[in-house]
Amino acid sequence: MTTVNPRILPPTPSATNPPLLIGELLESGVRMAGDNQIVYRDLGRHSYRRFRERVHQLAHLLSAQGVRAGDVVAVLDWDSHRYLEAFFAIPMLGAILHTVNVRLSPEQVHYTMEHAEDDFVLVHRDFVPLLEGLHERLPRIRGYLLCQEEEAPLETRLPLVGEYETLLAEQPGHYDFPTFDENAVATLFYTTGTTGNPKGVYFTHRQLVLHTLGEASTFQAPGFELLDRDKVYMPITPMFHVHAWGVPYTATLLGATQVYPGRYEPEMLVKLLVSEKVDFSHCVPTLLGMVVGAEPVASGRVDLSGWKLLIGGSPLTQALARRAHELGIDTRSAYGMSETCPLLTADILPRDIAEADFETQLPWRCKAGVAVPLVHLQVVDESGTPLPQDGESVGEVRVRAPWLTQAYYKETTRSEELWRDGWLHTGDVATLDERGFLQIRDRIKDVIKTGGEWISSLELENLIAQCPGVAEVAVIGMPDEQWGERPAALVVPLDLNAPPTGDEVLTFLKQFVNEGRINRWALPSSIRFVDEIPKTSVGKLDKKRIRQEA
Repeated sequence: MTTVNPRILPPTPSATNPPLLIGELLESGVRMAGDNQIVYRDLGRHSYRRFRERVHQLAHLLSAQGVRAGDVVAVLDWDSHRYLEAFFAIPMLGAILHTVNVRLSPEQVHYTMEHAEDDFVLVHRDFVPLLEGLHERLPRIRGYLLCQEEEAPLETRLPLVGEYETLLAEQPGHYDFPTFDENAVATLFYTTGTTGNPKGVYFTHRQLVLHTLGEASTFQAPGFELLDRDKVYMPITPMFHVHAWGVPYTATLLGATQVYPGRYEPEMLVKLLVSEKVDFSHCVPTLLGMVVGAEPVASGRVDLSGWKLLIGGSPLTQALARRAHELGIDTRSAYGMSETCPLLTADILPRDIAEADFETQLPWRCKAGVAVPLVHLQVVDESGTPLPQDGESVGEVRVRAPWLTQAYYKETTRSEELWRDGWLHTGDVATLDERGFLQIRDRIKDVIKTGGEWISSLELENLIAQCPGVAEVAVIGMPDEQWGERPAALVVPLDLNAPPTGDEVLTFLKQFVNEGRINRWALPSSIRFVDEIPKTSVGKLDKKRIRQEA
């Protein structure tokens, strides 16, 4: 990269240059739509103005418990108005918000809380038993604040300082938040990999504000329009997972009505989607499959037409997008990862495609899309040389953007591997076409090599998912003495009592061989029908566990 020395003029001595801090996102939302609502399940609602007041009260509460700038405050809660308040109050104090992945094993939860050096904890009643088993091994923690909906007394060995709503009500409605360096760490969470302990990923105030601005501009792009002040938003991605993809910050900036469903229960999700007239949500493909397969939706008793759904975490298959479309659900795709905050690309369709019919749009809707503003993205070969944008040359995706994590927390070696050559390496293999559209082909570790030829497990999954009678599919490489590896498929049938046969799936796939979509050696050597496929804590296919069990 070439460096130059451009002219820099000194500012007026009395001029100020305010830092980019998360609190400004909250103030923007109140200005934009102070009367819009924050909704929690079917249990309560309040305005943005009251939301801001509660953030200030939470800051007083935490300060009274000794939380100071630089401290780490852990949150174990379902998606709630409380969690949203913690998204703001904790970083606005200069403290660090640790969003704990409550779906990890107890030992992994302990590792992340110990590694993060948590000082104080907000814990939902449902997770008290988990922390009771870990408390003695977390001596640094000074206290636990109980979050709950029930009024029933709770007997616990945890040193609770009190209950959230009770203590919040005792606090003043205004807190004089400090101003500090925008490069201060604001949030921390842990992402699991194929080997070793979970890795700590952290972001600064500056990074989160810039990501929010980039996401807001993307969500309002022509033909994409997902979110604005007049929309109703409900996340179906856990708030512990990359800040629910950063969308709560973006929704707050824009002043959109926000609906938080608490624990993900199908009946409650559907109830809120209908009663609150939700316009926009985001989730992984697995959860979309559960929604379109739910009886009230599939039977037409519940109308979800007009609901816009952004899919990420794993590629959206054409079969699933088509099933959603038949129910009136408008699905779109985006791409990113925990280390990228996460947004990198979105499938903002070219004008000629956006004006075409759904079947023409379908393959485009299932691509990862184009790089969003401020993201520089390349597909490179093993030597780091950028590959042609021809839609065929396959290489690793590497990126630069102002909101990428700069390191793994206390992980020097892993950080250098992530950022080798001055680019963040995603570990995904993909193609770029002449329009700049990214098509993810696979994770590097999931590509199947058979007889010296590479096979994309994602491509096979996409094709098998279109076979009649198939609800869900995972493809992995299995060791083979002759060919090195051979593809094997696990299939969940739509009807467990009448699944398709392996021969029927192979016959269906052979049409794509005849069309030149795949080679004959990509046909799976084995197809096994199962009741369910293992998932990670955030709902992605758990290829690591699938391989171990296979």
